[in-house]
Amino acid sequence: MTKSAELAAWVESVAKLTQPDHIHWCDGSEAEAATLTQRMLETGDLIRLNEQTHPNCFLHRSDPRDVARVEHLTFVCTDVPEDAGPNNNWMAPAEGHGTIDPLFEGCMRGRTMYVIPYLMGPYGSPYARPGVEITDSPYVVVNMRVMARIGSEALAALEQAPRFVRGLHSIGDLDPDRRYIMHFPGELLIKSVGSGYGGNALLGKKCHALRIASAQAREEGWLAEHMLILGIENPQGETTYVAAAFPSACGKTNLAMLVPPASYQGWKVWTVGDDIAWMHLGPDGRLWAINPEAGFFGVAPGTSSKTNPNCMHMLDRDTIFTNVAVTPDLQPWWEGMDGAKPERLIDWQGREHDPEKTGPAAHPNSRFTVSAKRCPSFSPQGEAPQGVPISAIIFGGRRSTVAPLVFEAKDWDHGVFAGAAMASETTAAATGAVGQVRRDPMAMKPFCGYNFGDYWAHWLGFGAKSDQLPRIFHVNWFRKDADGKFMWPGFGDNMRVLEWILERCAGRGEAVETPIGFVPGAGTLRTEGLDLDRAVIQALLSIDPQVWYKEVEEIEAYFDSFGARMPKGLRDQARLIKLALDAQRAA
Repeated sequence: MTKSAELAAWVESVAKLTQPDHIHWCDGSEAEAATLTQRMLETGDLIRLNEQTHPNCFLHRSDPRDVARVEHLTFVCTDVPEDAGPNNNWMAPAEGHGTIDPLFEGCMRGRTMYVIPYLMGPYGSPYARPGVEITDSPYVVVNMRVMARIGSEALAALEQAPRFVRGLHSIGDLDPDRRYIMHFPGELLIKSVGSGYGGNALLGKKCHALRIASAQAREEGWLAEHMLILGIENPQGETTYVAAAFPSACGKTNLAMLVPPASYQGWKVWTVGDDIAWMHLGPDGRLWAINPEAGFFGVAPGTSSKTNPNCMHMLDRDTIFTNVAVTPDLQPWWEGMDGAKPERLIDWQGREHDPEKTGPAAHPNSRFTVSAKRCPSFSPQGEAPQGVPISAIIFGGRRSTVAPLVFEAKDWDHGVFAGAAMASETTAAATGAVGQVRRDPMAMKPFCGYNFGDYWAHWLGFGAKSDQLPRIFHVNWFRKDADGKFMWPGFGDNMRVLEWILERCAGRGEAVETPIGFVPGAGTLRTEGLDLDRAVIQALLSIDPQVWYKEVEEIEAYFDSFGARMPKGLRDQARLIKLALDAQRAA
């Protein structure tokens, strides 16, 4: 089935271990997808939704014990613990194989073993990377068909590549005590058992495109990042591309598909990707980015025409929904959706919905899987083999105080510091403690495949490779006033901040230097149509020296946890900021 002797031998060894009844090499065709879909409809693994309102849409309900990524069961297996770092759960490779392999023994008896050749990145791109996932889940196959480029053409690309990533997955018996997701960066290998949930089972996504790829990128001199990519076209028809990293609950997908406010006539936002960016230095010294994925695996709750109209427009056909609720006539529904809540709903577990007894109708982590080409704002450059040139990198977090609405880093090293220091505050609903600060550097805490100290050093190293690197910014849409209310409207109005960022990238845009970076000058942000007075804008951009001095001390304490692997360049940045804060307080 393949010209690759290495792949053929691996498939044979996996079949010997797992003992499937049948082996199917996926070709990625429409006929194959239709056959698998029909089988899942017959077994109940899929439910066909209302064909009049949602043609070719399906619902999958997962095991209630299997509804999210399991970070505590996710391991990076390296020869020494320091290579994985304190940001990862570590296991030695021999121990990792010895722990997980017995769970694969005979696990596919009575099942079909699917071999899925896939390509992460556009066909013909020098930046794309191939992989193969072996799985016993047809749900994984149909989702991988949306999220990656799978089948015969991907196999041909793999057979021409010097290396490929191997991923072995089985749903096993879905026992949480027999569930592991293990990564072996030195072997370009992933093993996952006991879960059918997307982030644990679609191995091309977080497992390959971030954990394995980040380690591969360090070795090969590029960056694999948890970032959206968007293009901003001005009325003159000029498009500037930015990449942005946000932790969860910070509006990442909404920003990727932003619709500019009415006052921005002639402006357009183009979506290249909503989750992952692979960035390489081009011959011109700029960072060029591709979205290695071909689809969106997004969170449904909270998605509406207000928060993300482009997203809502693409979910009315050709979509796989997971763990959402449905109306009696089988239309998908979730909390935060447009319109009044229906009087009757069937919840994500197939039960009659009773909010007092059964909780939310849709699981809070319920998902949709849909092709990126369904997005109304999908960029004409979304499949460009060379990628798009990145002019700005934006980091962001959720802070009620401390961080201003936006600031620009003073240089590349300072920008890496801003990314490494990223943090968000938790909420009582999530953790029981309001305002607890959680560091999530570059939004990569769950996804970096090696020691953060080495990762930051790799980022810093780009400063010596080029003088054409993107400018770096930090944003915070979530600053609150004394009454605990959000001061900035967010959503489409974030375009006003993006416009200033573009002006700065073009060498324009008024800015004021502060100890932590450059902020917009008075009256610089376009605010027509907003009910915000000058005092609120000033408060949004204010920087309290005492608060920030304490913040930098907390950042330094966090850096200390990485010991000898911590790069001196970031410690130097913290020292420079404290000196500037001291000077401001003394003035």
